[in-house]
Amino acid sequence: MPEQIDVSVVGKNLIQPMQHSPLVSVIIPAYNAAGHIAAALESVSAQTFTDHEVILINDGSADTDRLEQVLQPYVSGITYLTQQNGGPSSARNLGIRQARGDWLAFLDSDDVWLPQYLEEQIRFLHSDAALDMVYCDATLSGDPKVAGMTFMQLYPSTGPVTFDSILIERTQVITSGTVVRRQKVIAAGLFDEALHCAEDHDLWLRISHTGGKIAYQRRVLLRRNLRSDSQGSTPDRLLVGEIQSLRKLDRDLDLSPSNRALLGDRLRTIQAELAVAKGKEFLVAGDPEEAYESFSRANTLAPTAKLSSVLLGLRTAPRLVVWGARMWRRRKSRSSTSR
Repeated sequence: MPEQIDVSVVGKNLIQPMQHSPLVSVIIPAYNAAGHIAAALESVSAQTFTDHEVILINDGSADTDRLEQVLQPYVSGITYLTQQNGGPSSARNLGIRQARGDWLAFLDSDDVWLPQYLEEQIRFLHSDAALDMVYCDATLSGDPKVAGMTFMQLYPSTGPVTFDSILIERTQVITSGTVVRRQKVIAAGLFDEALHCAEDHDLWLRISHTGGKIAYQRRVLLRRNLRSDSQGSTPDRLLVGEIQSLRKLDRDLDLSPSNRALLGDRLRTIQAELAVAKGKEFLVAGDPEEAYESFSRANTLAPTAKLSSVLLGLRTAPRLVVWGARMWRRRKSRSSTSR
C-alpha cells in the first residue's frame, strides 16, 4: 500500500488533491467495489469538464485491501475516505460533508459516465439559473432482459418534475445521472441514514418539498450496470425502503391535503405490492395458508380482479395453486438461465 493512505483512520480525509474550490464534487460510495471501481474512476478521469474533485468513500468494504490496490493509480487525484459500514446514505453524507463544490454529482461505483457527462449536465443547469437539480438518461447493462435499452425507455419521465410526479414515479431519477446543488441537499437534510434502500427517492422528494427545482434531459450520458448483488437491488428491499420512507415523510413533512392523500394512496399501493411478493414466496415454499393471508392483505389495500381470483383458487384448490406457482418459478428460472 502507498504510505499516503492510512487505512487505520476511519472517516478521516486521507488525500486532498486540490486546494482551490471546484465547481463540482463527484461523490462515489464504494462497498465491495474492487471489481468495478476502476471503470467508474476512469470514466470520471475521461470527463471533458475538468473543474471537479472526486471523493470516494470506502463504506467498510470487506475487500478493502484489494480495493486500495486498485485505487493506487488514482490516489493523487481523489479524496479517499473510510468509515465503518453504514450503508449508501451514510457513505454519501460523509462525502457531502467533505465536498467543496457548488454542485454534487453522484456516481455509484458500478456505473460509468460518458466523457461529456459533466459538461452536458452543467450546461443544462446553467441554461436556467433557477434549476437546482438535473438528471439524464442511461444505457442499461448487466441484465440480459434489458441490456442495450435506456432507462427512460423502461421508465419514461413525463411532464414537469414535482413532488407528486416523483412520489408516484411519473418521473424517476437515476442517482448516477444526477447533479444537484449542494446547498439544496443540505437544506433538505442530506440522505436519511436510517434508509438502506429507496434513500435516493426519499431525498429527491424532500428536495422538491423544500422548493428545489428539478428537471431532466433525455440525453443518454451514462451506462448503468444492473447488478443482482447490489445493496438495494432486490424488489422486496426496495419496497420495504419505500414504505419506511413514505411513513416517515407522512409523519414529518407539512404536506398539503392533496399531497397527503396522494402519499397515502402510494403507500397502500407499495404495501400491496410487497404483500403480493411475499404471497408468491409463500406459495413457492408450499405454504398456502400464509400465502392466502398475504394476498388477502394485498387485496384489502389495493383490490384487483386478479387477486380475487388467486384468493378463490387458494380457498378451493390450494394444492393446485401451489403447483402452478412452483411451475411458474421453474419456467422463470430456466428462462433467466438460458439468456
